[in-house]
Amino acid sequence: MKFLNATALSVLLATSALTTDLHAQELTMAVSAQSAGQLDPHVSTRTEDKIVFGMVFNGLVRFAPGSMSGEDIEPDLAESWETSEDGLVWTFHLRQGVQFHGGYGEMTAADVVYSLTRAADPDRSGVSSDYTQFASVEALDDYTVQITLAEGIPSLLGVVANYHGGNIVSARAAEEMGENFHTNPIGTGPFAFDELAEGQFVRLVANPDYFRGAPEIDSITIRYISSASARDLAFQTGELDMIAGTREDRWVTNMTETGEAVVDVFEPGELRTLHINAAMPPFDDIRVRQAVAHAVNREELVAFMGASVARANEAPVPDGYLGHNADVTFLAYDPERARELLAEAGYPDGITVPVAITERASLFAPMQVLQAQLAAAGINVELEVMEHSAWHAAIRDDVSSMVLYGAARFPVADTYLTQFYHSDSIVNTPTAVTNFSHCDVADDQIVQARSEADMDMQMALWADAQQAIVDEVCSIPLFELLQVFARSPDVDLGYELEGSLSLGPVITEQSTLAD
Repeated sequence: MKFLNATALSVLLATSALTTDLHAQELTMAVSAQSAGQLDPHVSTRTEDKIVFGMVFNGLVRFAPGSMSGEDIEPDLAESWETSEDGLVWTFHLRQGVQFHGGYGEMTAADVVYSLTRAADPDRSGVSSDYTQFASVEALDDYTVQITLAEGIPSLLGVVANYHGGNIVSARAAEEMGENFHTNPIGTGPFAFDELAEGQFVRLVANPDYFRGAPEIDSITIRYISSASARDLAFQTGELDMIAGTREDRWVTNMTETGEAVVDVFEPGELRTLHINAAMPPFDDIRVRQAVAHAVNREELVAFMGASVARANEAPVPDGYLGHNADVTFLAYDPERARELLAEAGYPDGITVPVAITERASLFAPMQVLQAQLAAAGINVELEVMEHSAWHAAIRDDVSSMVLYGAARFPVADTYLTQFYHSDSIVNTPTAVTNFSHCDVADDQIVQARSEADMDMQMALWADAQQAIVDEVCSIPLFELLQVFARSPDVDLGYELEGSLSLGPVITEQSTLAD
């Protein structure tokens, strides 16, 4: 046997460490944002944060990777569950031995109770409206959680899944860190938070103790690059492995034709909706709101965005959601009728209205098309273009006469209708969510549908709610915009990507990056 002296051994060890480091799988992606929001899944609903949450946290249950279908919900932190006959009491049996990141110990029922109670608290959560029907969340023992509902809801599993408030946080970490938890998230997922450079990147590292097995990829750097051209260039030069794409036909075509990228176009379709503030003149007159509806040409908007990434929708609930009303009767494109309605309302020379809009292209570009369409009918829109975060704050302060908004939610009508059209959700009120239109015409149907045991009756109530919203012209549903990402052929996600409520391809323990 040949022995090495101390010097030779140190050189060998150093070389070995360098070799190991060189073979580390380090993935770098870029999203369309200037910075992170708050990296707390109970607080932030921003697109750029959701992809982080999908890799750092788990829920009691989860959507299978690559799917956003309720039919594909499977065990996550809970191994099994059962429910009472009336659907009001749910009992979840937790996995044992699941560890939080950063040495925060084992995840137990106490963390689940803390997380769901926190998610339901409007003072600590941005998604509390999803949990208004929770009567109690109790730990029966360290590994058993019981949820009792005040009344039935369309999908209990949907609100305890790995999405928004369903993500389970470390109670100890959240309490010890306080506000600092927003930039130091502690979960149980395949990747752990490592570093945040404000306005530059967030870095995640593999969780070697992940209960499904250690990830193949060692680290993920998510860079914030708001410029589409800068993202494209960095991807083409090999600086980035994945990028958020431009959601336009021509971009998908150009990127695919190079043969150097895999382009993923996937669900959900974020419904672009023009919300009309009925509390703000002149839109307090329904004839003016009807004029706006008649001035909108959906087919032109879809053609502008591109048929590969966009599809028209006239209903207030997105296509594919349980409860979507495909037969809603809406006001058709008719600019002459729009002018007549304006004249009847006392505006024969048209109207001029200020509208706040984000600088982000996926909303700003279609708003410019809408601006031209409305102008042709005598509705002159003066755009106030804002940085994306400032725009979010402004529209929640109820300062804009119209709000063009895009959103995807858990795919059941109740969530969408509650957040955008129930009067409790009117912006700039104590219970505000995203009801920008001040709509209140469908409250009864929305509430009744939540606890309706008869599926046919529930569907009818949701259909009636959508028709009432359309008749009142609370908003004008326009089109749905699918998610678009590009990745190097070297990136194997480890699953077929058909949908992602994280609004991006989530890297899992099975994802790989070729050397």
